[in-house]
Amino acid sequence: MKRLLLGVALSGLILASLLGAAAAQEREYCPDRPGLDTPACTIAPGRISVETSLADWTRDDQPGSREDNILFGDTMVRVGVSDTIEARIGWTPLGHDRMRDSTGVDSVNGIGDVSLGMKANLHHPDGSDLSVSVLPFVTLSVGRSSIGAGDWGAGFLVPLTYELSDSVSLDLTPEIDAAVDQDGNGRHLAYSSTAGLSVAVSKAITLTGELQALRDNDPDKHTSQALAALSLAWMASDDLQFDMLGAAGLNHDTPDARVYAGVSRRF
Repeated sequence: MKRLLLGVALSGLILASLLGAAAAQEREYCPDRPGLDTPACTIAPGRISVETSLADWTRDDQPGSREDNILFGDTMVRVGVSDTIEARIGWTPLGHDRMRDSTGVDSVNGIGDVSLGMKANLHHPDGSDLSVSVLPFVTLSVGRSSIGAGDWGAGFLVPLTYELSDSVSLDLTPEIDAAVDQDGNGRHLAYSSTAGLSVAVSKAITLTGELQALRDNDPDKHTSQALAALSLAWMASDDLQFDMLGAAGLNHDTPDARVYAGVSRRF
């Protein structure tokens, strides 16, 4: 009996030790938000990340017109499928678009499109050191015009993250898309690249500056856009993050301003 009790106690200690080691080795939470870049890290298997914009406002001033677009509850859900692969689904439950020009004001309310994607990490899924992933996605046209694109689209990203030090990291995200035409019928080539520098101001707060260049070969009008952004993330706990972003267009083809705030939660 003593040997049996000793064996049970020893087994319990070994199990507790293994569970403690597994918990200690669990990845740090790595939300996609905030920012223009997409981090290369993936969600650990069996974990779920829900990442939501409480409100996302974009303003675009053009000669003789002004457009305001506001998205509410724009959400991305990421599910860890394996050690290196996550499945992704995104949807905008409510959007408001307001166009004002010399003829008057036109407003549209509606839902946005659904996006489906899969991020596969090729090196360091926790985002440490040099981390590289590939991210193909498709968008399904379920939203109303001005909020949704009007047709299906697709794209491919290659997120890269490189840790320069314990507190500074570099992000790079080249992207190529079969983007939906402005008239909502058909697709065209669009491509972009985003570069960002993130600095951990403290254990809980990270500040990120980014630049993005985009070329859109829409049949109606070819445009080249340039954007600068600054974002702040506050990790309130191991599984909860709050964030905000401000961005400004750097040329006349780019929307003038964008501001959003959001929250991410890991389960």
